[in-house]
Amino acid sequence: MVIALASLGSNTNNSNLNANTRNDNRNSNLSANTNVSNLNANVNLPKSLADDFSEQKWNVGTNQFGRIWYDNGEFHMVSKERTFVVQFAPSEIYNTENATVSVTARSVDGSVPSAGFGLLVHGTLKGGKIEDYALLIYPSEDEPSYQIVMHKGGVQSSLVDKTKSDAIKPGSAPNQLEVRIKGNELSFYANGQYLTRIKDTEDYRRGKAGLYTSDSHEVAFDDLAINR
Repeated sequence: MVIALASLGSNTNNSNLNANTRNDNRNSNLSANTNVSNLNANVNLPKSLADDFSEQKWNVGTNQFGRIWYDNGEFHMVSKERTFVVQFAPSEIYNTENATVSVTARSVDGSVPSAGFGLLVHGTLKGGKIEDYALLIYPSEDEPSYQIVMHKGGVQSSLVDKTKSDAIKPGSAPNQLEVRIKGNELSFYANGQYLTRIKDTEDYRRGKAGLYTSDSHEVAFDDLAINR
């Protein structure tokens, strides 16, 4: 299990957190209890996996960066201001190579975290630093949007800048986020509607699914599924 805690950086203010910029770098700090090895390519993976968060499998806890917990059959996360929290899945069977990965995500009170929240794929640690790709959403009432980011060496960068999309349901409505992975191509969907695609140029393919949120607004996740 892994929980990654990251500062948004002292030189980043709230206005440019929401800007469409490719210079959105955020350095990551891992918690002291992190101990994760690389995935074993020989692990026998199930054809499908479903986790409805009715049983506690993922790591939970509270510290100076935020809180992660189970509540009423959902997985809840909240970060502190100017910080984001990343949680990778608890075992190798959540591997995302050549898989379709989906999860339902919602803002509990309809507020929008300044750096978004969403679904991670190909998540792993390298030298103690997080590496993954993420589909993040910003379900504001005025301009619901999505963004694709990458973590490399614990640093976050934007691959597809914040983009308005009618596929994102605003407010506290649940959104189904999905990543369809074939080889090094990742295609992103929200509520069954195509958003965009990227190439896995970093060859992260043996990583795991994960979840992400930022700032102090509570979000909840449900019905994670992986189909190969």
